[in-house]
Amino acid sequence: MGIRIAVAGASGYAGGELLRLIAGHPEFDLVAATAHSQAGQPVVAVHPQLAGLDLTLAVTDPAALADADLVFLALPHGESAALAATLPPTAKVVDLGADHRLADAAAWQRYYGGPHAGTWVYGLPELPGQRAAIAAADRVAATGCYAVATTLALAPLVAAGAVSPADVVVVAASGTSGAGRAAKSHLLGSEVMGDLSPYKVGAHQHVPEIKQASGATGLSFTPVLAPMPRGILATVTAVPATADVDPRAVLAEAYADEPFVHLLPEGRWPHTAATLGSNSCHLQATRDVDTGRVIVVSAIDNLGKGAAGQAVQCANLMLGLPETTGLSVWGIAP
Repeated sequence: MGIRIAVAGASGYAGGELLRLIAGHPEFDLVAATAHSQAGQPVVAVHPQLAGLDLTLAVTDPAALADADLVFLALPHGESAALAATLPPTAKVVDLGADHRLADAAAWQRYYGGPHAGTWVYGLPELPGQRAAIAAADRVAATGCYAVATTLALAPLVAAGAVSPADVVVVAASGTSGAGRAAKSHLLGSEVMGDLSPYKVGAHQHVPEIKQASGATGLSFTPVLAPMPRGILATVTAVPATADVDPRAVLAEAYADEPFVHLLPEGRWPHTAATLGSNSCHLQATRDVDTGRVIVVSAIDNLGKGAAGQAVQCANLMLGLPETTGLSVWGIAP
């Protein structure tokens, strides 16, 4: 028997990706997977890509999860806190939802509404000090997908004093899986294909999380729905602190020893397909020849480094395993 793992919310896209990663993890033993409307269905009926995984989705109930050493919560925002409160204190928990990410209760109220559930250790190992904090934690709040792509591009520059934290502009395109699996008319293939559409312009819920994680104090964020199933491409623009700022040098130093963050060779730009199926983030940076502004482009798989992969990376640390265990650095192509 390996380390006993359970997944609540296993019928969604992030839940399915978690099941795939857990099934291929050399130290994990999947003992329970739960769902709401899909409870009672075989996993393969909901996730046909997991043929051979002989497990039936159970009702999302504390009793179904109580036997696990670690529980992943892949539930809609606002639903994790109540379930987490019923789990045994001996079980480690990684929450893929937003419930425990924000330290500021007022920010939670403004962007999500409802009572603030409190703050857990933030699950981005590449931030200074977070790897040790995650390893020592029993409760970890995994990051938002847009937040990962933006924070990895921006945080080292802010921390080094290379850019002004007060004036950051981000435009990020995401695949439709980032919106979840629930049926919505604007996510129908006939609505999405051949189209790019912005949404929640100037008011996206990941703004306070990005500011909290990156050190930015002023952030203008425009998310764009792209006609692809998965992936995020974020373009982050900031004002340099001095005329001689070299953003590539800052990022190269920050991520020299990071297994999942790759600063691409100069002149080569990130694209989403190169990260599919991986837990990697690809970065490139330059200075705008007209304005001098710093531009960093970031690509991730929103279900990998942006969700399930990142959660498994955190779980590895919490369980004393090498953080790369069961995770791929390389994407799938074509």
